[in-house]
Amino acid sequence: MSNRPDSDTRMLSIIIPCLNEGQGLQRCLFDLQAMRSAGHELILVDGGSSDQGLIGNMESYVDRLLHASPGRARQMNSGALHASGDVYWFLHADSRISDGMDCEILAAVGSKPSWGRFDIRLSGSHSLFRVIERMMNWRSRISGIATGDQGIFVHRRLFEQVGGFPLQPLMEDIEISRRLKRLALPVCLHGPLVTSSRRWESKGIVRTMLLMWMLRFAYWLGVKPKHLARLYTLVPG
Repeated sequence: MSNRPDSDTRMLSIIIPCLNEGQGLQRCLFDLQAMRSAGHELILVDGGSSDQGLIGNMESYVDRLLHASPGRARQMNSGALHASGDVYWFLHADSRISDGMDCEILAAVGSKPSWGRFDIRLSGSHSLFRVIERMMNWRSRISGIATGDQGIFVHRRLFEQVGGFPLQPLMEDIEISRRLKRLALPVCLHGPLVTSSRRWESKGIVRTMLLMWMLRFAYWLGVKPKHLARLYTLVPG
């Protein structure tokens, strides 16, 4: 790209996996155009969306449009494989960012390779969302474990050292956090990064919260991700 940052400034590769996303993806990409203008790289990795016309229309808003087999871990690893930046920032397709988050990430990573995430805010207005997001942020700070909707960022060297995201259908964010934490404690930035509450609203707020707690506890007990993924798809909503 033409506007690469000065040599003293490292470049972010912002990697977004997507599959059948709609306006949320468009808003996210529009939010990131200022960072592209500042010299950062934006990579969209489609997992086989049914509306390829929409994906094609997004090509002018990214530096690379890649296609990979569906699976968030596989798509993010594909994006990293083609990335040019010194630091990878993995975003969900329905995330909403704030100005200056790129500078926050690069300042947080500093001269020593590290990794981290943002506090999140759920997009919905229900009062329960304020409780849930505080609990999620608090739990992450205490445990040193990040989830994908918190916008995990990681220095290229650390990412390669842990072998990227594990190729599993669920909890790939939890697992890479565990591996990264053995190398360095995460940097927790306040943000917040806004993430869509559509999953909570469609499946039910309390039911979704209990489901996620159950899945994470089962994973901690050693239940295989493929079994957890099957359970997740059985929940209506």
